[in-house]
Amino acid sequence: MGFVMEQVKRTPLADQAATLLLARIRSGEWTLGSKLPGETTLGPQLGVGRSTVREAIRQLAGQGVLESRQGAGVFVIALDIAEDWDLVLKRVDIVSALEARSAIETEAASLAATRRTPADLRHMRKALQLREQTQESIESHVDADMALHRAIVAASHNELLLELFDGFVPRIRKVMIEMLRLHPVPSEEADQDAHAQIIEAIADRNAQLAARTSRAHLDALKGMFA
Repeated sequence: MGFVMEQVKRTPLADQAATLLLARIRSGEWTLGSKLPGETTLGPQLGVGRSTVREAIRQLAGQGVLESRQGAGVFVIALDIAEDWDLVLKRVDIVSALEARSAIETEAASLAATRRTPADLRHMRKALQLREQTQESIESHVDADMALHRAIVAASHNELLLELFDGFVPRIRKVMIEMLRLHPVPSEEADQDAHAQIIEAIADRNAQLAARTSRAHLDALKGMFA
């Protein structure tokens, strides 16, 4: 009986810990692709034991927010739990996913060119630099790439576009990893330059050029599979 009562108590604790972790991720404490602190650090912060932390992490991993990588740690792969419509996204192919990205990101780039702040621009340029420096694995590079694209969408200051992007990230990430494993980009340097051109168009407040360069970048990726 005592064992059963302990189990009943433990489940809500893990739920609460998962909720707290998710709230911290949503608040921006950990960015897309970043590594969470270890269990010995998170436990005292959340007021729970290591086993409860592990259970909370398993919950968020199952919901597509976290990913445990053997020998590396636990990483943030989405900034929120995907809504039910993510079940549809799981069935889409690479071309469809890139078309959806284009619909969201082209408009976001255009809006960012007219609405971006100096802080937005610094964030985008920092994310661009991190993207270039993060090459140790396909997964880490895709995470850095997604963080850059999210910075561009965030600079649009359109909450719905950002919510759509965040909800789409888990599927985008899987698609991009799959794509790069099958067909690496012909030139990493040219690909990095394409991203830099989008940011410079936004910096120059040239909405048409920002939209055009964003669409051209994603169309080039789509062309590899069309």
